[in-house]
Amino acid sequence: MKSFSELAQSVKFSNNGFRVILNDKDPSLEFIGAGRSAFVFKIKHTDKVIKVFFPSFTKLAKEEAEIYNILEGIPFYPKLYDSGGNYLVIDYIEGHTLFNCLEKGYPITNKNVSEIDEALNLAVSKGLNPSDVHLRNIILTPEGSIRMIDVARFRQTKTCTQWNELKTAFFKLYKRRIFPKKIPALLLNFIALLYKRKLLPSLSFLLNHV
Repeated sequence: MKSFSELAQSVKFSNNGFRVILNDKDPSLEFIGAGRSAFVFKIKHTDKVIKVFFPSFTKLAKEEAEIYNILEGIPFYPKLYDSGGNYLVIDYIEGHTLFNCLEKGYPITNKNVSEIDEALNLAVSKGLNPSDVHLRNIILTPEGSIRMIDVARFRQTKTCTQWNELKTAFFKLYKRRIFPKKIPALLLNFIALLYKRKLLPSLSFLLNHV
């Protein structure tokens, strides 16, 4: 197998002005996801993924690698195996994001929420400040355990209330018997867009008055 660095360099991008397009990659890389700053590939015949950052976001590769090193040994986070100027290599985590769970109707439990709290508290105990915690970077494994990914913003200094508001929504809405446990992706994305653009009141404020 080629080195991790060679695999990262095989990934070729272009930008059409609206989004980044994947033009080429090594055949041993299986595309599994795209985010705001990177493409993610499973390295075939291994239990690892390589995250290759877009040219304008390469500084995040070093930042996220340093954070994974700080989190080393905490079972809720993947292990870092290698990193370079525009990439990092971590464990492949099988499962569904909480976004997928809501979309497909897979149950989310009190235990899952408690594990997320524990994972974030352990990060805080390491001197980090978890931020940008949302439904797409929390994975529920087939064994029913929680894993956290995309930690590049865990050293931001601002206070992030996103997880606390999601947790409030879980207990105030999701846990109600009449609340639908399967929600269309279109609706979830629309709610996320309104939240991101601050067009929704604080969820905590709103739900505490339900």
